[in-house]
Amino acid sequence: MRILGVDPGLTRCGVGIIDANPDRSVSLVTVTVLKTDKDLELPQRLLQLRSELALLIEEFKPERIAVERVFAQHNLRTVMGTAQASAVAFVEAAERGIPVDMHTPSEVKASVTGTGRANKVQVATMVGRLLTLPDGKLLPDATDALALAICNAWRGGAGTAPKGTLTPAQQRWRDAERQAKKRG
Repeated sequence: MRILGVDPGLTRCGVGIIDANPDRSVSLVTVTVLKTDKDLELPQRLLQLRSELALLIEEFKPERIAVERVFAQHNLRTVMGTAQASAVAFVEAAERGIPVDMHTPSEVKASVTGTGRANKVQVATMVGRLLTLPDGKLLPDATDALALAICNAWRGGAGTAPKGTLTPAQQRWRDAERQAKKRG
């Protein structure tokens, strides 16, 4: 199953596409960060995001789209930009009949790292262990988008894994706990 993850943002919108297999293994298809100029008017920024996202969807043909669920923050401007960028992804998916799943940040963190309180570095590290990433450091928006896609493959509506199997992150967590018990 091909899954496109969107870490929505008006200035920087992370987009990561993976292929998820029935055995829960995942592989990188592509990853990018779509950027818009803060000096542009809002309609032009949204149109630019929509055009660039549409090109990615047309080229890579995802079967599902996973979007980070907007949550309440103190900064209303940030929440609005995130919600507007999310809406762009919803519209593009709806036009093509692609199912959309939303995941909370803590759900994504727990799925990929084993804990819902992981920081961005921990998420990026696990994403790097699960996928062969391009050389060079990726922006957090990019690794967050990939983490969303991975979460969707393992937890979301993708249904790629048999019930009762552990995700690779859960397996690594279990193995680390076993190693710690042996040492201590």
